[in-house]
Amino acid sequence: MTRDASFKDGAARPLRLRALDGDDLAVIAAITQDAVFPVKEMRWDRRARRFALLINRFRWEDGAQSAERVQSVLAFEDVMAVQSQGIDKADADLVCSLLSISFTRATDGAGRVELTLAGDGAIALQVEALEVLLRDVTQPYAAPSGKAPRHPD
Repeated sequence: MTRDASFKDGAARPLRLRALDGDDLAVIAAITQDAVFPVKEMRWDRRARRFALLINRFRWEDGAQSAERVQSVLAFEDVMAVQSQGIDKADADLVCSLLSISFTRATDGAGRVELTLAGDGAIALQVEALEVLLRDVTQPYAAPSGKAPRHPD
């Protein structure tokens, strides 16, 4: 008899996920909630049509038991345009906190990905098609705060 995979099965291995539709994106959004990243770790490669962030994400898949973070690359493919608001890109010391990721699909399969940041910041990506990749690139490390992120009710 076979069994379904569980979180424990992947706990020791780095995550590698791909989102090609809204349901897939909801999983990546949940896993990257409360990720932090310095503004200097945002890159848009116009020629390759890729927007990427090097994020320090909280390891929610670990059940918030160990209060660990891991560096991950969050990459968006087929990006035609990038807009931002509430982000001072000239401030190299600015650290952003990712609250959510959403996708609004247009009739032709293209659409708009919106990354909502704490403090009224946002990044909007016009995409030809939804393709998002999340890949852990370091070993987990103890979260500096020693606690899981919390949001007021």
